[in-house]
Amino acid sequence: RLHKIFGDRLYLEMCRTGLPEWQQLNPFLLEASKITGVPVVASNDVHYMSPDDQLAQEVLICIGTNKTLSDESRFKLGSSEFYFKSPEQMKKLFHDVPEAIARTLEIAERCDVKFKVKDETGKPIYHLPTFPTEGGASLKEDIARKALKGLDERFSEAKIRNESISEERKPDYYKRLEFELDVIDRMGFNGYFLIVQDFINWAKSHDIPVGPGRGSGAGSLVAYSLRITDLDPLPNFLLFERFLNPERISMPDFDIDFCQDRRQEVIQYVTEKYGQESVSQIITYGKLQARAAIKDVGRVLGMTFPEVDAVTKLVPEKLGINLKEALEMEPRIREMMDMNPTVNTLMDLAQRVEGMVRHAGIHAAGVIIADGQLVRHAPLYRGADGEQVVQYDMKHAEKIGLIKFDFLGLKTLTHINHAIKLIKKNRNIEVSTKQIPLNDTKVFEMMSRGDTAGI
Repeated sequence: RLHKIFGDRLYLEMCRTGLPEWQQLNPFLLEASKITGVPVVASNDVHYMSPDDQLAQEVLICIGTNKTLSDESRFKLGSSEFYFKSPEQMKKLFHDVPEAIARTLEIAERCDVKFKVKDETGKPIYHLPTFPTEGGASLKEDIARKALKGLDERFSEAKIRNESISEERKPDYYKRLEFELDVIDRMGFNGYFLIVQDFINWAKSHDIPVGPGRGSGAGSLVAYSLRITDLDPLPNFLLFERFLNPERISMPDFDIDFCQDRRQEVIQYVTEKYGQESVSQIITYGKLQARAAIKDVGRVLGMTFPEVDAVTKLVPEKLGINLKEALEMEPRIREMMDMNPTVNTLMDLAQRVEGMVRHAGIHAAGVIIADGQLVRHAPLYRGADGEQVVQYDMKHAEKIGLIKFDFLGLKTLTHINHAIKLIKKNRNIEVSTKQIPLNDTKVFEMMSRGDTAGI
């Protein structure tokens, strides 16, 4: 049945790692190969690079499964043959079936994957979903129409806040808007802006508090007009070029804050709009840093907390320090290693596992929205609560053209929302963050006094 499905891409894998299960299975595989014509291939199931790494690998398994080395029930690979063997070693191991060795190269040649990250003109390829425009308009027409309409609405709102923009200044706004729209269009980011404004305005229309915008994105008048941000960049002298620069083509990146309690609703909205198969969160890899490596290895070796703590406390307080540097900077660690063989073993193993991946987590804010099925671009992973997660971390996902949108949960917005609701309940006064002027003299006086606890 497998042969029917895979045709000439099916191979029977033989391993000689000293496990009794493989020793029983290998003769059957050779026999099956003769009967069916499906070729055999030699492999070695590599779990670590050299024979010396065997103990370090066992330590890593113990860290991951919360066991100690002395625990008889801990998972073991069952032999010391799971290292990366040289071609000579493999030829010797499979001397009686040389054709199985030759086929490893055959498979390698068939599995050469190249990511297409640039088009014929050298421009980066981005996997953005197609934004559904109104009335069959192009993305360029849709963003221009929405931005112009939005800017006129912003002028009306400024009047309500007694911050009205004079008729003489308005041409500056239209000129800046036109300039920004041209840059956005030339860089191919119309769709990106439309996607962001869509889910932000959906959140606002569903009474989900959204931050006013921060970072370089606040310098965009188009973003202000589309209600992605809520701060007018012109009177605040904010530069658009800090956000998007035609000289340096890179994806725009809006940091978007949502009320912490309801952030998940916005992610659910984009999942439903673009499809479950196109929306995913991003993996993060927790690596063993210097102190964590000592603590985890100490626990696996069965050492007591005070014993391990005495060593850990000697690691100098330097950002991003590694154990090699710690040994050079702090001679007392070396003294402890010379006096106590257990500490010597601890430091040797800690250095071997340092920098290794300890666990996988989910990026606090990043959400990828892709064109079509994500599995066509990247492997996926299932989070602890069933979340769909891309197995490439943020930097590597962006390198292959997947676009990250930041959905940050901010408890400050939740507090502001609660405050507004309490004002309405206790004083029957309707307050909206849109109405609050930025030049309120009483607020300025209060902040000048340093009377800012709880703000």
